[in-house]
Amino acid sequence: MSGVRGKVAVVTGAGSGIGRQLALELARRGARLAVSDVDENGLAETVAEVKALGAEVQGATLDVSDREAVREYATTVAGQFGVVHQIYNNAGIAGGGQTVLDADWELYDRTLAVNLFGVINGTKAFLPHLIDSGDGQVVNISSLNGFLAQPTLSAYCASKFGVRGFTEALRTEMIAGRHPVRVTVVHPGGVKTGIASAALKEAEARGIEPTAEQRERVRVYNEKLLKMPADQAARIILDGVEAGKPRVLVGNDAKLVDRLVRLLPRRYPKLIVDFERRRLAR
Repeated sequence: MSGVRGKVAVVTGAGSGIGRQLALELARRGARLAVSDVDENGLAETVAEVKALGAEVQGATLDVSDREAVREYATTVAGQFGVVHQIYNNAGIAGGGQTVLDADWELYDRTLAVNLFGVINGTKAFLPHLIDSGDGQVVNISSLNGFLAQPTLSAYCASKFGVRGFTEALRTEMIAGRHPVRVTVVHPGGVKTGIASAALKEAEARGIEPTAEQRERVRVYNEKLLKMPADQAARIILDGVEAGKPRVLVGNDAKLVDRLVRLLPRRYPKLIVDFERRRLAR
């Protein structure tokens, strides 16, 4: 198994944030790229930036929750490049802001469709091609919330815990079946992207007016918690991929919280609630 140079790599959710920076860093490291996103404008910008780096790239508008569209996309990519080595299932949405009591079913349906089934769709569609390549890699982006639960994030946490479980199960199957595919789950901490602000826009698009507390929460996240530049996160992820790591924690906050949850599994929920109360009170 080798790194990314010369490999055909697929990146979903490449129109902004970590996905865009993954595409750019893969290009710098010599990969050939197939990138997708639901945001046509953001995707076009990413494609232009990748081309400016001299890398081969194919761009496609794609909703990862559309299973048949993902299947067709995998066939198209394999047909164009002749082989697919790596899939980075990165596309995701915020899917938070309301308690379980207040949240409607649409929030759960959409969040799980994109964040969890988008990962499953991408993995299942591309896995046969990765196996055929003889040097495959699945990289699924979970979150710090793939092992840490927080209030008003039940849909998001459910999706990201699910990504973690699905990915770890896949790893056992690749080992048991002796398939030439490495599997990595990624848990980013506070990366400076637009995901928190996007949560407000998603709510407003569904006719839900965010409360003052929800707006304040997003402000605190953007100004105090989401600090790591997305390009730095992408480098950490790809360094982990090239090192063959099965699990990549991105940021000191992710590492700290991982230890907290392991050491204090019964107490951490109260600690998290107290922490958030103090943050929002400032």
